Amino acid sequence: MKTKKWNKNNIPDQTGRVIIVTGASSGIGFETAKALAEKGGTVVLAVRNTDKGNEAYEKIRSAFPVKLVLMPLDLADLKSVKKFAAEFKANFDRLDLLINNAGVMIPPYSKTKDGFELQMGTNHLGHFALTALLFDLIKKTPNSRIVNVSSVAHKWGKIDFSDINWEKRKYKPMQAYGDSKLANLYFTSELKRNAEKVNQSVIVAAAHPGWSATALQRHSSVFSFFNNFLAQSPKMGALPTLYAAIANDVNSGDFFGPSGLLEWRGYPQKVQSNELSRDASVAEKLWEVSENLTKIKFVIGKK
Repeated sequence: MKTKKWNKNNIPDQTGRVIIVTGASSGIGFETAKALAEKGGTVVLAVRNTDKGNEAYEKIRSAFPVKLVLMPLDLADLKSVKKFAAEFKANFDRLDLLINNAGVMIPPYSKTKDGFELQMGTNHLGHFALTALLFDLIKKTPNSRIVNVSSVAHKWGKIDFSDINWEKRKYKPMQAYGDSKLANLYFTSELKRNAEKVNQSVIVAAAHPGWSATALQRHSSVFSFFNNFLAQSPKMGALPTLYAAIANDVNSGDFFGPSGLLEWRGYPQKVQSNELSRDASVAEKLWEVSENLTKIKFVIGKK
């Protein structure tokens, strides 16, 4: 699929649409939120660090007189996720676009408030819970979409369901990161399948930013060093997400990334995830495990 250097100028007017971007205080999330706000969307900046969130809020507002809402959201704390969802639903009666962008990358071993390994807990389980809690609003909003932001690192993942929180094995941060990004793709495909079973029209797609220079890589001196030579800007890294969120030719289950060598850089195009990520039986199992761990039943059809 050729996208002819698709960029933010291709985004149509977003007036009247309500959009959530998690992790909107910096990097890819900030650029995604800014681009959608610039086009008139009511954008909710869902951020863990409200100080950084306020800085992002002011940066966007100073550039465009737009409708922005700043809301605290800690994906590593299910209590925070539930509070965010409740407050959002108390203030909005529609959700056109949910962009599950926030993430952590290769930190030292730690756990979320609920006892999950930090990367799986934040990057997948937190977003699984958030999407489940907001899905009733999403499905009643015409032409709504969900975009899950994954990574080329999904190719390094292979989820061990017997030790998903790395309590028995020696912790490998990069492997755990790959597991969480693989989980994003399983979640995308299983949500697509479950929605189609009950004829839900919500589009759920995935995207990855290639190699983009962001604060996400602060735990790795190697990544930080090579950013100077190999990485593209966060503005370019946000384009696959924006394409998945906005373009007319996006179908449920599609995956978008940069068009250049190794999908590291370039304008967005449809890409193919690895074979393991397309295993429907693993995706189904992860869905069940995610419901059990979060203690949140993901209701697709009528309640």
